[in-house]
Amino acid sequence: MKKLLFTNWHLMRWVRLILAFAIAFHAITTENYFFLFFALFFLIQAVFDTGCGSKGCNTTNS
Repeated sequence: MKKLLFTNWHLMRWVRLILAFAIAFHAITTENYFFLFFALFFLIQAVFDTGCGSKGCNTTNS
């Protein structure tokens, strides 16, 4: 878990993290708390490095 959190921080991971904080800040300052769900979604994607990459979402066939 520690390795997942502290390694492989690429550009999209940073973008998701910044977007999560920006949406959360906007949601709190405007008191529109519905958007905190979107902030949480992007935060989870950034922290756990999930989501689709540049080639789209696909699974391997075995």
